[in-house]
Amino acid sequence: MADADDVRRLALALPHVVEVDSEGFDFRVADKGFVWSYPERRPGTSRLIHTDIAVLYVGDEAEKQALLLGEPEVFFTTPAYDGLPLVMLRLAQVDVDRLTELVTDAWRMRVPDSLAGDLDGGTDPPQVGIRA
Repeated sequence: MADADDVRRLALALPHVVEVDSEGFDFRVADKGFVWSYPERRPGTSRLIHTDIAVLYVGDEAEKQALLLGEPEVFFTTPAYDGLPLVMLRLAQVDVDRLTELVTDAWRMRVPDSLAGDLDGGTDPPQVGIRA
């Protein structure tokens, strides 16, 4: 079972990642978000930040639909994300190995080509299954 601490550890282990100050977690590479806490928008009230749910950049609608249809217990979406290549991930439904894959894939889709080689070309990927 993964949690927000795992997201933070994995995201910060990737090259060129910046954590944006927020109520939960919010990680960017080259000013592009790739994983952050789910900000539930509730009409008439302030948003509620869920640190047990991560929003992940998935690249395109086909990948989004594959995740949503293939693993509905793990991934979901809301109307606010219609048309956007984003899914919500229930952290408690994945282990750290799977979270590592998802966070790294999201990073790869957002990092500029000129920086992408920094992961493969000498920087070790995040250590899997190790809690700080």
